[in-house]
Amino acid sequence: MKTPFPTGDVERPFLEKNQTLCGVDEVGRGCLAGPVYAAAAILDLEALLAAPLETRSLIRDSKTLSKAQRDKSRALMTPYLLDSAWGQASAEEVDTHGIVFACFLAMKRAIALLQHPFDHLLVDGRPCIPNFAGPQSAIIKGDQKCFSIAAASIIAKIERDHFMTCAALQYPQYGMESNVGYGTQHHLEALQNHGSCPLHRKSFAPIRDFPAL
Repeated sequence: MKTPFPTGDVERPFLEKNQTLCGVDEVGRGCLAGPVYAAAAILDLEALLAAPLETRSLIRDSKTLSKAQRDKSRALMTPYLLDSAWGQASAEEVDTHGIVFACFLAMKRAIALLQHPFDHLLVDGRPCIPNFAGPQSAIIKGDQKCFSIAAASIIAKIERDHFMTCAALQYPQYGMESNVGYGTQHHLEALQNHGSCPLHRKSFAPIRDFPAL
């Protein structure tokens, strides 16, 4: 039976070398509106691996958690967080540089805010971060395999959702408090009725087909 949360198997070889790990992940890559967010997380992995099952089971891919579970997970992981930070790249930066560049930009901004040193960076996905000065490994489906990356995914998701909920107060017609910028049916209908707003990614289809507010 597939384990629904990380086992620590990816991270243990680094721990055996007394290396401190930092996990980084992004959220919002496929959204039609809003910035892309990334978070970086440095965990006390030895302590976490000895933590209760309830704690470890909730530190997993943020997409598998409900909002209530994400909030609980963040609270449970706090005693094991040595450091964490988040960064973003705006919709305008996505349009100017492309989504891949923007994702890496958000990751670099998050990492730059960390105060705690680390020895090795674990990046969710296939490519490593270009021009990053330090050892790093790209882990495919890293948010399912690594506690460090899973923690980063949860933090990034919580922070981005909060941003989008606040943005919905300024642009209530799009329902961003619930769709957080993704292309739901309601969101697409709102675009047809109202056009796009400054938070929309103009380079993304179908946004470029709608007039701006």
